[in-house]
Amino acid sequence: MKNIGVLALQGAISEHVEMIRKTGNSPVTVKKPEQLNELAGLIIPGGESTAIRKLILRYGFMEPLKAFHKAGKGIFGTCAGMVLSATAIEGGEESLGFSHYTAMRNGFGRQKDSFEADLAIDALGKAPFRAVFIRAPYLLEPGKEVEVLAYVDDKIVAAREGNVLVTAFHPELTEDERLMQYFVDVCCEGI
Repeated sequence: MKNIGVLALQGAISEHVEMIRKTGNSPVTVKKPEQLNELAGLIIPGGESTAIRKLILRYGFMEPLKAFHKAGKGIFGTCAGMVLSATAIEGGEESLGFSHYTAMRNGFGRQKDSFEADLAIDALGKAPFRAVFIRAPYLLEPGKEVEVLAYVDDKIVAAREGNVLVTAFHPELTEDERLMQYFVDVCCEGI
C-alpha cells in the first residue's frame, strides 16, 4: 500500500480520494506542503488551472512541489493538473514544468463542449477506457522523452514522461480504476 496524495486546494478532490481507495492504496488530502514528505505520489486534480496556480503560490507549494518532482516522486495531473504540469502553457501563464510539452487550455472548447470518448490506451490493455472531457485541454509539442498514451482527433490527451502522468480528461469520474492503478504501479515508488 502506498500513500498517494491529492492536492486539496481546488478541484475534484473527493473523487480522486475514492479512486485511490479503490486501488487499495492510502489517500492523503494534501493541504500543507510538509505533507508531501509522506507520499509516493501526488495527484494535481482537475479544476481551474489559474485558481489552483494562485493557491499553490499563496500557500507556499511552488518550491515544495518542484522538490517533490525533482526527487522522482509520482505526479498525476488530470485536466487542470495537466495544464499546470506542462513546461509551457499556450497564452504564457506560469506552469510547474514537470513534463516537456505545451498545454492548450480549453483545447476542445468551453463547458458546453464537454464530451465522453472511448480511448485506446495500450498500457491499460485491450478494453477501451471511457474518458470524460470537461473544458478539456490537450498537449502540443511533446518533448522526445514524452510517451504519448492516447489521442482524440489527432490531439494528445494522455502522456507520460518518467514519473509524470498527465491526462486531459477526468479518470476519477468513471468507475474504471485502471489508469489510477497504472499511475501507482508505474510512476510511484517509495513510501
